[in-house]
This record gives sequence, C-alpha cells and structure tokens, in this order.
Amino acid sequence: MEYTGMAGTYSQIYIHVVFAVQGRQNLIPPDHKNEIYKYIGGIFRNNKQKLLAINGMSDHLHILFNLKPEMAVADLIRDVKAHSSKFINQKQWMRGKFNWQSGYGAFSYSISQLGNVISYIENQERHHRKHTFREEYEKMLQLFNVPFDGKYLFEWIE
Repeated sequence: MEYTGMAGTYSQIYIHVVFAVQGRQNLIPPDHKNEIYKYIGGIFRNNKQKLLAINGMSDHLHILFNLKPEMAVADLIRDVKAHSSKFINQKQWMRGKFNWQSGYGAFSYSISQLGNVISYIENQERHHRKHTFREEYEKMLQLFNVPFDGKYLFEWIE
C-alpha cells in the first residue's frame, strides 16, 4: 500500500495501458525508442506517478504504472500522449507529423500479478513474433470482459 499524502487515503492501484500510433503505422523508430521511453518516464515523474514498465513495438506502446488516486487515468494518458508526441515531433525523427491514436486500453492488476505483467511488457518483441497487435489487444479486452466493437478499436491498417 502506498501513502498518498491525503489524510486517511491509501491505495494500491496498478494499471496496464496500451495505445497505438495514429493509423497503426510503424513510426516509433527502434533506435530512438529508449529515448522516448525515458521521456515518458519523466512525464510520469512530473505527474507524481510511478512507472513500473514500458515497452512496445514500432506501432504501439505498453505501460504499467502505480496510479495514485488523486489523478485520473484519462488525464495522465492525455498528458503522456500530448507531451511525447510533441517531443517526437521536435526531434524530427520522421517525415510528417507523429501522433498517437485517440483512445487506449486500461487494465487493472493486483500486486500478485505484477511480475507476469512486467515480463509480458518487457518481452514484446518475442510476443509479436507470434501475434499481431490486433490479436493481442482483442485478447486483452476479452480476458477482462470488456465489450467492444472491432471497427472502433483503432484505425487498423491491414
């Protein structure tokens, strides 16, 4: 349990967030992904949130973090997307403008599951040798019993 600084408020909230590059394009440059991840880590620190794991592929990102209750997931992910997009665009690592797609998946885990989730995030490259991002994302939604319409998940480029 973590003390939040608010009298009588204690929490243990672990969130795994997944979001994609706009148009699901392969735009995250592999040679710059660690720099992007460090920058995103700074966004979490500036928002007083604890980043536990971050990794992804050239078209999507997975982030596991400990959420303090004074901040909404939507506000944090909005900040992460906005500031990291601006950072990537300022670096001019690609032609055109970089953006994340609107929307994301957010899934909660118990402390006993963190080791498996961290391992899963750290091993994205190996995982995606067998499964596409779409397969992975739909499976997560199904496992968490999240109702969805496939045509509204993301802008899929097939």
